[in-house]
This record gives sequence, C-alpha cells and structure tokens, in this order.
Amino acid sequence: MHQDKTANTASTSTKTETIEEEYKRYKRYWDKFMATGEIDPGLNPVVGRSWIKCRNAGTSIDGGKGKLLDDNVFQSIYDANRDLIETAMPVMQSVYEIINRTDYFFVLTDSVGYVLEVLGAFLTDEMQSELNFRQKALWSDVEVGTNAIGIALDYDTPVQTMGAEHYCVAQHGWTCSAAPIHGEDGEIIGCLDLSSANYRTKNLHTFGLVVAAAFSIESMLKHSHATRMLQKTLDGSPESTLLLDSNFRVSLVNQAMREFFRLSDKDSREIIGKDFRQTAPDIDWPEVPQLAQNGGMLVRNTRVVFRGNEYHCALNVTAFYDRTWNYTVSIRNQKKMIADANHYMGNRAQYTFDDIMARDPKMLKTISLAKKYAMYDGIVLIQGESGTGKELFAQSIHNQSARANGPFVAVNCASIPRDLIESEIFGYEKGAFTGALNDGNPGKFELANHGTLFLDEIGEMPLEFQAKLLRAVETLRIRRIGGKKEIPLDIRIIAATNRDLQREAERGRFRQDLYYRLNVLNLTVPPLRERKEDIIYDAGIFLERYNRKYPGQKKTMSKGFEDDLMLYNWPGNVRELQNGIERTFYAASGSTLEPSDFQFIASSDAMEAPPETEDSRPEQKPLSGKSQKAADQYRRVLVEADFDTEKAAELLEISRATFYRRCRKYGISPRNLAKEYRSAKE
Repeated sequence: MHQDKTANTASTSTKTETIEEEYKRYKRYWDKFMATGEIDPGLNPVVGRSWIKCRNAGTSIDGGKGKLLDDNVFQSIYDANRDLIETAMPVMQSVYEIINRTDYFFVLTDSVGYVLEVLGAFLTDEMQSELNFRQKALWSDVEVGTNAIGIALDYDTPVQTMGAEHYCVAQHGWTCSAAPIHGEDGEIIGCLDLSSANYRTKNLHTFGLVVAAAFSIESMLKHSHATRMLQKTLDGSPESTLLLDSNFRVSLVNQAMREFFRLSDKDSREIIGKDFRQTAPDIDWPEVPQLAQNGGMLVRNTRVVFRGNEYHCALNVTAFYDRTWNYTVSIRNQKKMIADANHYMGNRAQYTFDDIMARDPKMLKTISLAKKYAMYDGIVLIQGESGTGKELFAQSIHNQSARANGPFVAVNCASIPRDLIESEIFGYEKGAFTGALNDGNPGKFELANHGTLFLDEIGEMPLEFQAKLLRAVETLRIRRIGGKKEIPLDIRIIAATNRDLQREAERGRFRQDLYYRLNVLNLTVPPLRERKEDIIYDAGIFLERYNRKYPGQKKTMSKGFEDDLMLYNWPGNVRELQNGIERTFYAASGSTLEPSDFQFIASSDAMEAPPETEDSRPEQKPLSGKSQKAADQYRRVLVEADFDTEKAAELLEISRATFYRRCRKYGISPRNLAKEYRSAKE
C-alpha cells in the first residue's frame, strides 16, 4: 500500500487513560472549538484541519446525514468501480468472519466518498435511516462532517476517529477506522472503513485490521492485473518445444523451436540424435530422471549454447512414458518473454506531449525544453509538486524519443517495501530466497531493456539501497539476487520527485553522488498556481469529459465559479483540479456550477490570498467612478464589521467567496486595511 506518511494517524492516548476519559477529552476539544474556534494542541492535526474545513464550508453540527445519489448516477459509479468491489468484498467477508460477533460493520467507498458496499449485521435499518450510512450516500467531510472516511480520502492516510472527534453530534457515539486504497499508479481509488455505533469498542486492533485489509486489497488488485496479463501472454505465445529420448538425444523439434534457433530444414534434420545435454550444459541432468519420473518438473533459468551463440532461456523438463522414459523440453526466450510481459502488462507509455493541456507560457516553455531532452539519451530528473503531471512528462519524453517502440516501465519507489526493493528492481534467480518463484523473476531494470525506466518518487528510495542503484545507473549493468553474471542493459532513465533533492542531499537524507548522477537534464514542472492561464482551460477540458460521459447531466461553469477557481491556491495542482471538477460535477444540483458549488472543491478560507508585501502587491489600475464608489462602500463595511470578512459579507448580502473576489477586483486587502486602520487610531 502506498506509504508517504510517517506519522501514525490512529488516535492514541496515554497509557493510563481509559476509553471514557479519552471520550471526555475529545468532547472538551470539540466544545472549545465550537465556542472559540480554537484547535486544542492535543487534537489529531488532520482532525483539526477537517473541523476547520467543515466550519468554513457551513457544515451543520446537527447534520451528519449522507447525501444520496440518483440511482442512474450511482449505477454508473458502481460499474466504474466494479474491479475494486469484486476484489474488496472477499477480503471484507474474510475479515468480517473474525469480527462478526462484535458490533462493527464494513463500508467500502470510491475515491470521492460515495458508499459502494456495506457489510455487517450490526448496521441496523434505524442507523441507515438516521445517518444515510448506506449505498449511494456521499460520506465526505463537507457533507457529513469530520469522519474517518473523509479524512482518509482527503489526506491520503489511515485514521481512527472516536466520539467528538466527529464534527457532527449525531456521530459522537461512534468510533471508526478507515484506510485509503490505492490503484496500480498509486492514486487513491477508494476507502475501507470499519465502524461501530459504540465508541467504547474503540481499539488499535480494529485500526490494524483495516490497514491490513486495505493493503491486502491493493496486493490482490495488483496480482489480479498481473495474472490477467500473464494469462494473455501464455495464450498468445506458443512455446518452443523439443522431445528427448531416454538418453537425452533430440528426437523431434517443433516449428517454434526451429524459429528460435533459426534452423533450416537441413539443420533440423541434423540436430536429430544430438545429445541435448551439450546444448544446455548448466543443467544438473543426473537429477532429471528421478525428479521427472516422480511427477515433478525441472525448471531452470539457464543458458542454451548453439553454434557458439548463447541464449538466455527459461527451460522446463517433464517426462512421459512410452515403453521407455522420454522427456519434453520447453524453452522460452527470456528476451521474448520480457517483451511479451511488457506488452500485456501495459509497460508502455500512453501519453504524448499532445496530451499535456497547457496555454500558459511557463508550461509551454517547460514542454519545449522537455521535447529537446527527448532527442537525447541522458538521464532526466523531473522535479515538481505532487499532481503537476511528472509522469505525463516522462511518458511524453519516451514517446518522442528514439526509444518510443521500446517498453516504458514505471516504478513507484515509495510503494515498494524495503525488504523487497532489491528483488523488485534487480530481479532474482530461482532459490535466491524463501518464497522466490521457481523460475526466478526479472526486475524492473531488465523489463525496461531497450526502453525507458521511470523511477517515480526517487526521493523516497531507502538510503541503504541508493549505493546499489547508483552503480546500476552508472554502469547500466545489474546482477539478479542469487545470480552469478552481470546483465548489460540498454535503457534510458528518467527520475521524478516532489522533494528538493539538492537540499535532501545536503542534509544527508539522499546520497549526493546519486543526486549528481541523476541531475543531468533537469526539468522543473511549475505548479498550477503559477500558470494561471491553465486553470480555467484545464477545468473546462475536465468538465467536458464528464459532460460526454454523462450527456444527460451536462454542466457549465458560471463566471463566478471560474473566478473562484482562479482565486484558489491549488496545493494539489492539476490532480486536485481534476478531482475537484469531478466531485463538483457529481455533487452540484444545478446545470450551471455557481460559486456556492466551490465548497465541493475547497473551503472558503483557502481562497483568501496570503498576506501581501510591498514587493508582491500587484500594481492596481485606477478605478472608474462606479468602481471607486463600490470600493469605498466595501471599505466602510469592513470597518463597520470590525474587519470580520464573514460579517461584512453578511451585511452586503453576498457569499464570503464573492466578497473576497470583489475585494481583489477593487484592490482591497482586508488584512492590510485592518492594519492601516488600527495603526492610524493609535
């Protein structure tokens, strides 16, 4: 499971604190926040952020009831998540058998927070009616108040909540544990939640169960995908096969084998009767008869030598009895196997520079530089915040390069467990360690041969592995775990990170030599907030996608909604914009997205610009007479409201988001105006 967090987000208490004491402590925190708006330092930070988000979004503490979707819309969402549901339900059933005598129940949601499935006898009809904790309900923080599902999805972290940690009063008797579920690309595709209406049942074992179950679902999704691809590979790839007699002499060669060795008809006849043991000299042939005759199969990654040429193969030997023991030998060319695996497992780049949606000069300049880099084989280091599209650039560089017909193998360095990273990257031979596959396994470097290896989130690579990675990057040669020979490779490496690697190297958290080796062709992708011209442009493209997908529910953006998009800071960049437009499309009730619908993207306090300085304040053009009167009115109202922006918006009978938008239009900074006014009074 994707892990980029170091903090344990399950709520913990002191060793001597009882459940009841913990419950009362959270209630005190909640009462304090409701009375003063202050977050107690003892509160889980993500819970505090969620409380603020709920308050700013206008979520009622007396609410907490999920919003139900239209049946047709829900069915489309359900169908889109069918793989997740079919994979998750058996895991949920298995875990539920362990806890079925408790009053817990399971909930599975999609990436937005819509409830897809509910499992558990203790979720009564009364509970479902009271809270809409059922299929089709939206269970986000803004909709139902702070809850474990909303936090897990919003902050990409497992979490346990209890009692008054929930924002809405109706949930104060509950305890919930939730963990996000990630797909193949590391993106959140859903959430698994284990809830009880009895807060006294809270325990860390429940939290651990949810985290383990989510990890199991992620592993099964990955395994299911690989299994389907492997099945297609086997179905479409006839094996090279030959028959041996009891003395290991060749008695028959099939067409695939003749093609493998490039044998003419004459060559095929001449190979008959030859001792095959000389062709595969590294096999322990004396063990073959006993093993095969006992119903076993000899499987080896080995070399086959023919006419002075070496072929690296996977070789299988089985026995059949026809008056004497005979043997069937199947040979699979490792190069072809890797090529087939790359093809069927999707190890190819899908995106080109044409897929990068941009109008802003900064982004166009970045694209132009990336196109230049594509002409060369040097290592590219792509740096940028999360959500800016670093993999999109990596795939585009690959597809514009001379390696476009080769594989594109992406590795998320943050998602591989430390004890498996070497075998995943470099591969392993048979018997290299307990649990290794019988015929070994190629690593990501081998799979990327004659193509591109994309090392995503390289900044998360364990420090102790970086020395081995450095050698592989410098020499383009690797040795499998348990292997005796180095394998030369022809690959191009692209690395990406959202960290400042130079600073990480200076602080000793990343090897300096590896940093300098990777930082050959540097490409920095600007964040969305620095390329304003792309915000409305990209939002329109995303909205049109959903209009095409759901033609009966087409939506447009109002000028006010577009203004709010421009005001927002977009910490999650294009990914946040895309997810926000999708969420708003589903949740907004009208055919036109209005400023009030911006709550489905971000809370209103996030829209206020950071404090201005003399250097950062833009030059304000002179206002017209009408605009100047409006600006004067806004200043007077702010003074009257004692610079409380929410109160000022109420006096003007407009929304807080509209108030901020017009203040910016008139060149008014509420913070700076308050400072000037109070300084003048002093």
